[in-house]
Amino acid sequence: MTGGLLLSGAVAALLTTALPAHAPSSSVLDNPPPDKIVIDVATVNGSGCPQGTAAVAVSPDNTAFTVTYSDYLAQAGGGSDPTAFRKNCQLNLIVHVPQGFTYAIASADYRGFLSLQPGASATQKASYYFQGSPSTASRTHPFSGAYNDDWQATDTTDWAQLIWAPCGVQRNFNINTELRVNAGTTSPGKVSFMTMDSTDGDISTVYHMAWQQCPAH
Repeated sequence: MTGGLLLSGAVAALLTTALPAHAPSSSVLDNPPPDKIVIDVATVNGSGCPQGTAAVAVSPDNTAFTVTYSDYLAQAGGGSDPTAFRKNCQLNLIVHVPQGFTYAIASADYRGFLSLQPGASATQKASYYFQGSPSTASRTHPFSGAYNDDWQATDTTDWAQLIWAPCGVQRNFNINTELRVNAGTTSPGKVSFMTMDSTDGDISTVYHMAWQQCPAH
């Protein structure tokens, strides 16, 4: 799915730090750029997001964007395929930001369904980085069985640690997510699974953005 999705709205991401950290002002958090942001999805790759199974949409107020998956499932135990215990998806996004602004991802909300047998475990992991940047921000959320319910995890970043997109240059933003399931030794003959998907669009990953004006030259 190259270059297939062109989105109008706005975006935020955890990106390459280039601006001095300082306390947020109301104008930064409450007033995102008035111009619409365009997000071009350059590539979507991974076992958790086969072609045509991931969709990206941007909120009209430029404060968030969502990713909805329809085939993101990791499972282990029982008759599961030995390679199915780990699934991943990498989104490569081209974020067209209004002149004079930069952005960072302040938080990300992940949701899905989790069914773990006693003794089984699972993890959800996400990494964020800008093209060409050595800085990668990663967050991991562990879960343990027995469990059979919806799950939710939130990655949050303090203002001082936000990674801002570099001003004045175009850098693609990458989000790499992963689901991993371990069947354990208590009930390895039974299937445990974890999804980050939605067939009805009600379950989606939400990325909340922070905005800041670039320093004047």
